[in-house]
Amino acid sequence: MTMKRTNGTTDQRAMGLGVLMVMAMLWLPGCAGRTGSPIAQLEPPTPPVLLADAAGASAQVSDATEKSSDDLFDPFAKSGEDGIEEYDPWEPLNTKVFEFNRQVDRWILKPVAQGYNFVMPNPVQIGISNFFYNLRFPPRFFNNIFQGKAKGAGIEMGRFLVNTTAGVGGLFDVAQHLDLKTPEEDTGQTLGFYGVGPGPYLMIPLLPPFTVRDLFGFLGDIALNPINWLVAPIIEVKGVPSVIAHKNRMTSSVVQLGSRVFEIVNDRSLNLEKYQGVEEATLDLYAAVRNAYLQQRAKAIRE
Repeated sequence: MTMKRTNGTTDQRAMGLGVLMVMAMLWLPGCAGRTGSPIAQLEPPTPPVLLADAAGASAQVSDATEKSSDDLFDPFAKSGEDGIEEYDPWEPLNTKVFEFNRQVDRWILKPVAQGYNFVMPNPVQIGISNFFYNLRFPPRFFNNIFQGKAKGAGIEMGRFLVNTTAGVGGLFDVAQHLDLKTPEEDTGQTLGFYGVGPGPYLMIPLLPPFTVRDLFGFLGDIALNPINWLVAPIIEVKGVPSVIAHKNRMTSSVVQLGSRVFEIVNDRSLNLEKYQGVEEATLDLYAAVRNAYLQQRAKAIRE
């Protein structure tokens, strides 16, 4: 009897650990243009959302400067304009998830971000955002290569080297002053580059908007980032050592989730006023976010 109870407890622990690992994989800052890119995209990143994830651009140093009119998206454009098809067969479920994310943002993320913003100086917040953006260099670099964009890959490599050294580990975006700028590339864009259709629009709890193609791309970006198998491994590569040993899965999960939550709060703090204005001025926020996200992704693939 004792043996059976022990086995049952072990099974429950293993199941719980598996759930944590899945959460860590989904919450990781997979691609720079979502997260997060921080509710994403009126966009990324990216954060568990939320309003920040669905309402605008991710808070990165590259987004700190004003964008030209060519980079602005019209969240109120009618379906079909600019060749964008709003394929949303799961809309009834998506709207419920979207509203859940909004409420999480309203009652949890935003208040925490407001407190964080009160104690953390804005230059420090920007530096933290730059640091996380710099860490996600590998997926951007590899996806430039996958799409045959040698110049873009070179610029990404240059940005990483300059910001990691002169920028003190990426805290300062020195590369922007050297005109080292290129459109961000991710695995979702690479799939689109090779003709994979976007598929249905999709909302997932505590994550920014996706299409089915972009969700697979998001997971691909996680796999392309060596941090996820060399530092705090959520991907185990046989024979490849890591800073946190593979056997210490709980430690890796805590590090991954902790860093992700910290980045999300930081990005939300950077965008408090921006997203407040978007939410107050938009009657149908779900449709506006969906339209803006699809426009942004279509434009990113064309580039």
